[in-house]
Amino acid sequence: MSSVRTGEMAKLTQLIDNEVFRAYATYTTIVLIKMMLMSVITAFFRFRRKAFANPEDVSSFGKGENAKKYLRTDADVERVRRGHLNDLENIVPFLGIGLLYALSGPELSTALLHFRIFAGARIFHTIAYLTPLPQPGRGLSWAVGYVVTISMAYNVLKTGLYL
Repeated sequence: MSSVRTGEMAKLTQLIDNEVFRAYATYTTIVLIKMMLMSVITAFFRFRRKAFANPEDVSSFGKGENAKKYLRTDADVERVRRGHLNDLENIVPFLGIGLLYALSGPELSTALLHFRIFAGARIFHTIAYLTPLPQPGRGLSWAVGYVVTISMAYNVLKTGLYL
């Protein structure tokens, strides 16, 4: 359990020394880097497929009608974008709930299990989305990550229930 007394804010040094918080920081960094890479992958597919969303993005391909043909949607670009959107919908809640969970004083082994399963599920989800792998692989990986976040939320509420 935390060495911070009730009603006191944790000092930064206490957080840095807290193994659960360090684990949270590690796995949060991993999933955030993964999510950031989705932007790079989107850009790669846009250039590879020559499918851009904005007129200024196609100016290097010429003017007028010649440039307009590059203002289009592409199935592969849209697939990457949907994967990125799914990351935003799932990683952002993990960030907030995971932080509250890390600060609620869980056992390190239990916290690591939550964080590792979530990170692994999100990485597999991306692989399943981009490859694409047949269902139910992608759906199951999404569900696993979602259940982990719900589990952490339940533990936060159970630990400090002020409803």
